[in-house]
Amino acid sequence: MSRRELVVLGSASQAPTRHRNHNGYLLRFDAEGVLFDPGEGTQRQMTHAGVSANSLTRVCVTHFHGDHSLGLAGVVQRLSMDAVAHPVRCHYPASGQEYFDRLRYSTSFHETAELTELPVTGDGPLDGALSAYALDHRIDCYGYRFTEPDGVRMRPEALAAAGVRGPDVARLQREGALTVDGRTVSLAEVSDPRPGQVFAFVMDTRLCPGAYACARDADLLVAESTFRAADVELAERYGHLTAADAGRLASESGVRKLVLTHFSQRYPYEEADRFGEEAAQFFDGEIHVARDFDVVAMPPRR
Repeated sequence: MSRRELVVLGSASQAPTRHRNHNGYLLRFDAEGVLFDPGEGTQRQMTHAGVSANSLTRVCVTHFHGDHSLGLAGVVQRLSMDAVAHPVRCHYPASGQEYFDRLRYSTSFHETAELTELPVTGDGPLDGALSAYALDHRIDCYGYRFTEPDGVRMRPEALAAAGVRGPDVARLQREGALTVDGRTVSLAEVSDPRPGQVFAFVMDTRLCPGAYACARDADLLVAESTFRAADVELAERYGHLTAADAGRLASESGVRKLVLTHFSQRYPYEEADRFGEEAAQFFDGEIHVARDFDVVAMPPRR
């Protein structure tokens, strides 16, 4: 059975804490397993969460600060150790190629897995359902957007009235029209549009056009909220969002469900809900304050 959910493997920012590992996020979307920003310790977090290396189809790195990429070396080697048989596509800023190369071959190992390097050079579609958008951080950083193609939902009563049944239903979906008893039946007559679901991943950044483009109409948005409102000057200086900024981003982008993460170690773990409260001042949709090993379901279709 297909699953569409986010598995939080780590939710800290620059320094891990007793309760939060460095970043790591797995998007399960039907047959796809997209690992975002594998920070230090991601391999172990995957084991605790029951995530197999064989489930990974892509690895996406937003930027090459350590808390978002130091776990890449272990994950790459694990692909070979676990004999992953399918190619795994890897997306990362092209300007960080030297860092990717160092991490990929940081130690000696027997490489058998097929890792396809797909460096990101600018905004736009990347490969299949994935797109990238430049963010405003201290080094090159990209947000990622995973979009299901739009489809249709068949209306059984309309199919019956038009005399379309059995294998002809699939044929109509493929071809867009067919002839039944001398009359042409179009797909539009017997179906309703079904917008594809959208997942957006926005990490280290100030509010910027790329963040809004990435988050637009997302069903589920994962957004960094490193700082709380009282530390907005630090957020601006170091190129990060506050929880309030993340709330604004979600509200102004038409997001349905917001996941806050990437919390600074300066804030007590017991006060994590304060991030949600600050975001809720601007966003009235569902807010989830991430904790390690949370599993967050994609919202039902619109």
